[in-house]
Amino acid sequence: MEVKVVNISGKETGAKVQLPESVFGVTPNDHAIYLDVKQYLANQRQGTHKSKQRNEIAGSTRKLYKQKGTGGARAGSIKSPLFNGGGRVFGPQPRDYSFKLNKKLKSLARKSALAYKAQDNSIVVLEDFNFDSIKTKNYVNLVSALNLTNEKTLLVLPEQNNNIYLSSRNIQKAKVITAGDLNTYDVLNASKLLLTANSLKSLEEAFAK
Repeated sequence: MEVKVVNISGKETGAKVQLPESVFGVTPNDHAIYLDVKQYLANQRQGTHKSKQRNEIAGSTRKLYKQKGTGGARAGSIKSPLFNGGGRVFGPQPRDYSFKLNKKLKSLARKSALAYKAQDNSIVVLEDFNFDSIKTKNYVNLVSALNLTNEKTLLVLPEQNNNIYLSSRNIQKAKVITAGDLNTYDVLNASKLLLTANSLKSLEEAFAK
């Protein structure tokens, strides 16, 4: 699949690039995508939630009233889960939500996500560029020139570039990552995938390993 290369002003440069068939031309695997996105979201969870059980509640353990003859249910302690301020039954405890996925499956998931973007014509290839300074206005002008102001965009760079990354950080619908940090969730979460000529090469090399 051929894609026209545009510059940061949104104008065609006359050049065209071929999206690698080995990456963008695979048959998408929805289950692999599901597992990879599930893992990504699980890894975002801190797992620090905690509620107190009855043995952790501060309070008296004396019997509230006599066992029989009151007409009410038997109650042993004010710390019972049945009372306000009592312990919680089967409450959340600190835990690690992460789980393991095989490298081949994760690779398939990412290629599947990229293939969906290619099928939807949601990929824009930019010529390699850089900003002279860190200014949010620079990145605003970029997405505006591409007519993507109101869309979620994901720009993939071949390597870390602070001028571009920091210029995009204050824009809610824009995200910038390196080819090495590409993940299935971010690809699918973006309306448009912005790639530079060199990031395409980096992706092809990464998936060839």
